[in-house]
Amino acid sequence: MMELLKAIGLGLIVLLPLANPLTTVALFFGLAGDMNFSERNRQALQASVYVFIIMAVAFYAGNIVMDTFGISIPGLRIAGGLIVVFLGFRMLFPPHQAGRTLEAEHKKNEMNEQKSVSIAFVPLAMPGTAGPGTIAMIISTASTFHDNNTFPQWVLMAAPPLTFLCISVLLWLCLRSSGAIIRLVGKGGIEAISRLMGFLLVCMGVQFVINGIEEVVANFPH
Repeated sequence: MMELLKAIGLGLIVLLPLANPLTTVALFFGLAGDMNFSERNRQALQASVYVFIIMAVAFYAGNIVMDTFGISIPGLRIAGGLIVVFLGFRMLFPPHQAGRTLEAEHKKNEMNEQKSVSIAFVPLAMPGTAGPGTIAMIISTASTFHDNNTFPQWVLMAAPPLTFLCISVLLWLCLRSSGAIIRLVGKGGIEAISRLMGFLLVCMGVQFVINGIEEVVANFPH
């Protein structure tokens, strides 16, 4: 059991800076202002379910898509690392406030035109939580996950879905408590946390690129 908890903890350490639920809270708070309590809860639950589905599909089917399009693991790592670095720089030096994205602006326009618009999938689940960087990280990890000799095989089978479930539950709790979180942390606090996460993402993305380049160099004679 301790091995399973350790594997889940490592997964959360890798994915939480990318998922960054607090930024999604700011996005949710801005988009759900006119919704009643039950509608907010429904959107929060749907977004959490969508995040779990997106992450699970990326983990279990991502490599099939890569094989179909002839994408190599080093190529994915380098591309994914560049995406993560780009996202990290945007969080470190944001062109706009946290939670204000192009998808959010489009969704606001839709909500002005229609009374009932779902914000659960776009932009809360994707790209708010399970964005390109998160998906690239999951696919890259899945490609070498089962070759890992650090954990028993049963842990390697159980840890991924449980990790995705933990992130989904954490997102649901954050969205359900969005009002209290905004009052407690404040927009300035969310900006500060977002920049800290951005710095971690830049470091992770650079290491991602280094690993990809090392693998290309190691396989260059072949």
